[in-house]
Amino acid sequence: MTTASNIKSKFGIQLDIGCGANKQPGFVGIDMLDLPGVDIVHDLEVFPWPLEDESVLRAVASHVLEHINPHKGVFINFMNEVWRVLKPNAQFAFVVPHASSHGYQQDPTHCNMINETTMHYFDPDPEGNNIGSQLYNFYQPKPWKIEKQYFNPNGNLEVLLTKRIEDPERTKIMPQDLVQEKF
Repeated sequence: MTTASNIKSKFGIQLDIGCGANKQPGFVGIDMLDLPGVDIVHDLEVFPWPLEDESVLRAVASHVLEHINPHKGVFINFMNEVWRVLKPNAQFAFVVPHASSHGYQQDPTHCNMINETTMHYFDPDPEGNNIGSQLYNFYQPKPWKIEKQYFNPNGNLEVLLTKRIEDPERTKIMPQDLVQEKF
């Protein structure tokens, strides 16, 4: 079955984002470099990606997100793009060097510091108590659910996210509403 017919099928594809020459078996690989195993050559910071909405069953990324530009909303747009291509309730698993680790600091191409709190900017209810998240409300990206996070400040951060369904009824709190006036 070709990549195109897989994408259009009701089953979708598994996507290895920034796969390089080490694509996971059974996955479609997308990378900006035309390396062996890369199926879709595309700059991950250029949106939209050449994939249909809700065409991906699950996505993975290994040591990629720390290279995505965090400035001018590029990283938020990257996360929104992963959300767009995933089917409802699909999962995105990734690993990055922890922001405080030597592994993050040693590589001159690392520009996006990610730690155990970063994903709270993407989850409207990270504690599971339906009161929302002040960090999420700051940027209001597409909604994710943090399923699991494992980290070692001297090593890596491993994260499993689930695509939440957007709730059009959700009341959005603007950042200025979070500031209490002092009298």
